[in-house]
Amino acid sequence: MDLSATPIRPVRLGNMAANAENRADGTTIIRSVEALGPYPRSIVDALESWAHKTPDAVLIADREGEGWRELSFARVLESLPPLAQALLNAGLSAERPLMIISGNEVEHFLLGLAAIWVGIPYAPISPAYSLVSTDYGKLRHIAGLLTPGMVYASDGAKFAPAIAATFGADIPLVVRTNPLDGRQVHVFADLLQTPVTPAVAEAHAAITPDTVAKFLFTSGSTGLPKGVITTNRMMACNQEMIRTALAFLADEPPVLLDWMPWNHVAGGSHNTGIAIYNGGAFYIDDGQPTPARFGRTLENLATVQPTFFTNVPKAYEFLVAAFEDHPEARRNLFARLKLLQYAGAGLAQHVFDGLDHAARQETGQRVMIITGYGSTETAPFAFTTTWPVEQAGHIGLPAAGMTVKLVPNGDKTELRLKGPNVTPGYWRDAEKTAEAFDEEGFYRIGDAVRYADPDDLGKGLVFDGRVTEDFKLSTGTWVNFAAVRAGVIGACAPLIRDVVLTGLDLNYIGAMIFPDLEACARHAGLPPGTDPALVVAHPAVREKFADSLALLAGKATGSSNHVARALIMAELPDIDKGEVTDKGSINQRAVRTCRPHLVEALYAETPGPDILLCPRKGA
Repeated sequence: MDLSATPIRPVRLGNMAANAENRADGTTIIRSVEALGPYPRSIVDALESWAHKTPDAVLIADREGEGWRELSFARVLESLPPLAQALLNAGLSAERPLMIISGNEVEHFLLGLAAIWVGIPYAPISPAYSLVSTDYGKLRHIAGLLTPGMVYASDGAKFAPAIAATFGADIPLVVRTNPLDGRQVHVFADLLQTPVTPAVAEAHAAITPDTVAKFLFTSGSTGLPKGVITTNRMMACNQEMIRTALAFLADEPPVLLDWMPWNHVAGGSHNTGIAIYNGGAFYIDDGQPTPARFGRTLENLATVQPTFFTNVPKAYEFLVAAFEDHPEARRNLFARLKLLQYAGAGLAQHVFDGLDHAARQETGQRVMIITGYGSTETAPFAFTTTWPVEQAGHIGLPAAGMTVKLVPNGDKTELRLKGPNVTPGYWRDAEKTAEAFDEEGFYRIGDAVRYADPDDLGKGLVFDGRVTEDFKLSTGTWVNFAAVRAGVIGACAPLIRDVVLTGLDLNYIGAMIFPDLEACARHAGLPPGTDPALVVAHPAVREKFADSLALLAGKATGSSNHVARALIMAELPDIDKGEVTDKGSINQRAVRTCRPHLVEALYAETPGPDILLCPRKGA
C-alpha cells in the first residue's frame, strides 16, 4: 500500500534546520539554526511552577491493585521538603549521595526529586546489580566510587542479601516495606513526617544550574560502570531542547505510559522529565518487552491513553504482534496519540509497517514515527528527526543549542558533540573524563555517522555504527564486544582462532566462529589436509563447540553477554575481501558485510542444521 496516500495525524514540531561549516583540516562543524530558549536552573523549578498552575493535575502514578496510585503536582511538591529534610538530617552531600537500588515507583520518584531540591545528588542503580548478580561486583564497585550516605531499597527483604554484602551497618537504609533488623532503617512513610526546618529553604535557594543532580552509571570498555555526572543544567536545558523540537508538548500537557528503567537516562531523565517540564502525567508501566512481562503492558494500555509514546524497538515489535488479539490496547494507544518515538536501536521494517497499519485501522490516519539519538553523557537528547522516518538508521539533526563536529576516522566519520546538555565528566575519574573530550572540548561519543543525502544536510544524519566495535541489540542493550569476544575464545580454546559477533539491532548475539582447522581435525581424529567442510561438520567437533558454548551460556547474566546461536565457519577469512588484515586480525564489519547470508542464517526463525543453539538456563 502507498503510505503517502494516507494522511499523517497533524502534530506541531519545531524547526530542526542546521548549517554546516567545512574546515580546512577535513572536519565539519554542524549547528542548529534554532536558538535554545531560556530554561530554569533545575527541573524542580519547573515542577514547582506547574504545581502552582495546575495543582490537581496528575504528575506521577504507579499500579496499586487493579487501579493506579496517582499523585498530583501539588502532592508531589508538598512531599519534597520533609523528604529533603530527612536527607539533610542524615548528612548527605555530593561526597555522600543517595543511592537508590530498586526500580521505578512513586517513592523512588519522590526521593530523587527531594534530593535535587536541596542540592544532594542521587544515583539510581540497576536493580539487576542487586537481584540478578550473585557476586554484587558492580554494586560494590559503584558503592565504593560513590561512598553513599543513604541507600533506598523498596523491599528490604528482597534486597537484603545485596545490602548485607555491599553496605556497612553505618550506612542508613530506607525501605518502603520489610525493614531489616540489625541496622539503621527508616520506613519511607515515616520520612514524610519529618519536621521541616529553615535548612531546606536555604539549601534549595543555594542550588545552581551547575549543581550535580544525579549520577547515572554506564559501562565502559572495561565493563565496570562509570558515574556520569548529570547537572541541573543538563536536565533542564535538555527538556527545553526537547520541547523546541517536539513543539506540541507546549500545546497540551502530555500523557506518558513508560516502563524504561530510571537507572537509564532515557527513562529517568528524558521521559520523566517530559512530564515534569510540560505539566504532564507519567504512568509507570510495570510491564516490560519480554514474553513474561509484556502482558502487563497491554493491561496498562487498556487503561491509559498516551499522547506521546516512546520506547525501544523491541517493545514496538511486541506491540505489533499483540495488536490483533488486544484491540483495546491498540485503540487506547492511538486514541490521543500525537507521536511515536523510538531510540536505542534500529526499528525493523515490518514493525514500521505494523504500526502504520494499526494506526490506519484505528484512526484512518498515520501517526508520525520519529527517532532520536543521544547518550547518558548528553542528558540524553542530542538529535532528532521531525519528519516521518520510513527506514532504520536515521538520527536526524542536532538539537537547538548543540554544536556537532564530524571527524574523518579511517573509513568512517566520527561524531563529536558539544552543548549545555553534555556532562562535565565522570565522577571521581579524571582519566576517563580527559579521554572523553577532544582538544576543543567536544565529547567523543564513539559513534560514526554519514549524511542521509550528501547534497542535502536537511535530510539529516544516519547512524553508521560504532567507531569501536561495541553495539546495541534491538532492546537497546549494549554489548561489550571485547568482553564477549574474549569469552567465546576462552570457552572454545584450543579449537578456535577468532570469532565475529553479530547482533546490531537484532534480538540476540550471534557468533561466526573461525575454527583452528588443524586443532579441530586432531580432535576429531581426522588426517591433516581434510576438507574444512568435513572438519567443521564432524560430530566430535560440533559437540565440543556446543558443549563449550553451553558452558559459556550458563555464565551469562543477560542478553548483553549471552551468545545465543553460533555457526562454525568452513571458509576462512579472505584477505582480498578485507576480512582479515595482513597481521591476521579479523575485520568484523567486513566479514559480516561479505557474508550476509550467514548472518541471516543465524537469525532465521527456523534455524538450519548448521546452527548451534546455546540457550541460557532460566531465560
